[in-house]
This record gives sequence, structure tokens and C-alpha cells, in this order.
Amino acid sequence: MKLFEYEAKHILANQGIPVPRGRVAHTPHEVVDAVKTLGSAVAIKAQVLVAGRGLGGGIRFADNGEEARTIADSLLGSSIHGLQVSSLLVEEKLRVAQELFLSVTVDRSARRYVLVASPMGGIHIEEMAEKAPQSIIRYHPRVLAGFHAYEAVEIARKIGYRGRKMAALATLIQQLYHVALEHDAELAEINPLVETEDGAFVAADARIIIDDNALYRQTAFQENAREDMRALTPREAEARRQGLAYVDLEGTIGVIGNGAGLVMATVDLIQLYGGTPANFLDLGGGASSNTMEAAMRIVMSKPGVKVVFINILGGITRCDEVARGILAAVTEGNAKTPLVIRIVGTQELEAQQMLSEAGITVTGDMDEAAYKAVEWGRR
Repeated sequence: MKLFEYEAKHILANQGIPVPRGRVAHTPHEVVDAVKTLGSAVAIKAQVLVAGRGLGGGIRFADNGEEARTIADSLLGSSIHGLQVSSLLVEEKLRVAQELFLSVTVDRSARRYVLVASPMGGIHIEEMAEKAPQSIIRYHPRVLAGFHAYEAVEIARKIGYRGRKMAALATLIQQLYHVALEHDAELAEINPLVETEDGAFVAADARIIIDDNALYRQTAFQENAREDMRALTPREAEARRQGLAYVDLEGTIGVIGNGAGLVMATVDLIQLYGGTPANFLDLGGGASSNTMEAAMRIVMSKPGVKVVFINILGGITRCDEVARGILAAVTEGNAKTPLVIRIVGTQELEAQQMLSEAGITVTGDMDEAAYKAVEWGRR
């Protein structure tokens, strides 16, 4: 579960990590009131559950109330990376001497947390990691032994600090680690961590993602989890209501399959042949005709989808049930999007006959189907 920036900063502040003074606003009038409280120079930040807001125009600066009102008018109700802006975080503008990067995330290959730090923070951290990987510091705290002060001091030293600043940064590093640990976070990130002109460290931006599987013990966020549909696109929200695993992508080839591994392999195969998947949709096991019909409607509703590749490997999923769902979606929805179908497994002959009688071509070869889908996607 992703947290809004203001929610993440509330957690950081409770742990003792300095954050800018700020207020959440939902109207231009509230933004102007916040400016009066915080002072003339402010940062106005769109609250959307997506990274890269700065590059998307979601973080702006104002020197007075009128400028702030104009920015609020343009941001509220706008869309950033497909998500609507309904609230803004208005914060005091920091006097920046240096921007750092600091995060704690899960290293799945090591099966434990990894602490990542860099003396070069800001919105271009990913690009910097590619061009100057030597500037990225990685450290795996020991799970059972804990994360000790001397380890944090060594990280602060490698970033380039000495003396009191090194000690202050080391304390903050430990605090962020405890934020991740205590909140079952998949990610706890401060980017940028600002060193101000007076030598203080302040979390200028923050991201926290809590492991959904741990929400049963993170009771403070269970209500937020029920509201987390706000972070989804309309198709993703509808898929969640239907019990489907769906993610919007950027391509032209719709993808439906049963089983996450099969769907990922399908996406990879499409890309191997030069195509671009429009989505990821996993029906799950034992999908009914109604489930298949709902999946079809969701995928075909996306603008720009030129063809839908349906890849079914029937085990507990019956191929004839899937075929009925396909026919229902095509017939009742009057769908005109071309279909490429690979369907094998339980009741496959019955399914293939049903689809063939409806004039829909099917194949049992996954590579052949992927190649056809890519060809259709190029038209």
C-alpha cells in the first residue's frame, strides 16, 4: 500500500526525522491560507501515489499567495501520470545547500533490507545510478543483530560527512531504518534529503510503501487500504472490483492469461517479437465465463488497443468456460478488436470448436500466437 507524501512525512516526524512545516490543502483558498501561515515562499506539491511528480509538473514553487492560488487552480483536478490531483501539500521552501538520497528497501535476492544512500539526490537519481554507480552506497543491515550506530556512522562517512554533521546524518539513517522495520515497509525513501544552508538535514520528499501482506498488523493503515483504489486507473479499479490482477502498460497489444507466470511470459514474448503490451491481466485459477467476459471488456475498453492476445493454459481453468466468456464479450459487446487466441488444456477441443464455429481462429502454439498478435499490433 502506497502512502501519500504527507502521510509518509507524518511517520518520519513521529520517528524524529525533521520534515518541512506544511499543510494539506484541497482548495485554492486553503492553499492561500497555508501560505499566510507558512510564509511567502512555499513549495506546492500534488498528492498523487506515483513517483516522478516533479518531472510531471506536480511540484511547483510560489513566492506569494496570488502565485500560489494560480498554481493551485492549475494543479487541482489535473492529471499526473493518469492519476487525478485532489489534494496539495503546501510546505515552507527550504534553503538548500545539498541534496542527498536515502532509502531502505527490500533486496529480494538477499532476503533482507538494503540501505541505499548517495550524496547526489533529487529527481535524477535513477539516471545518476546508471552514469555514476560508484556514487551509490549499498549496505545490508544484519537482521538478527540489528542496525547499530557505528554502521550508520560508516555510511554517513562514505557519503562524505565528518564531525557533527556525520553524527546527525547517522542518527537519521538509523531512524529511517526503524521506520521501515516498524511499519513493514517495502520501501521507505527520502529523496531528496536536504542539507539546508544552516547545516540541518530535512526530509524534503518522502515515499513509503507498506507490504500489503502485513496490513493485518499495521492497523493504523487498514482504513487507508480500503481507500487505496484512488491510486488506480479506472481500468485497474474495475479489475480490482472484479477480483482480477490488472496493470495498465503503454503498448497496443492487450494481454489476458491465467497465472502470473504465464502472463509475464506472454508479455516477454510479445516484446521479443517487437511488440508492446498494453496491459497485464491475470485471470487467476478456475476462471469462470463471467470472469473472462469481464476481463475482455476491461482490456478492450483501453484506447489504443489494436489486438487482444488471450493465452490460456487450462488446468483447474476449463477452456470451454473461457471460450463462453470470450463469445459473450464479443457478441454482447459487439467488439471489433481483433483477437489472437492460444488455448490448450482442460476441455480444449470443446473450446476450440465453440470458437471456430463463431469464426474465431485459435492456435495451440504460443510462439505462433505471439507473432500474430505483434503483426496485428503494427497495423
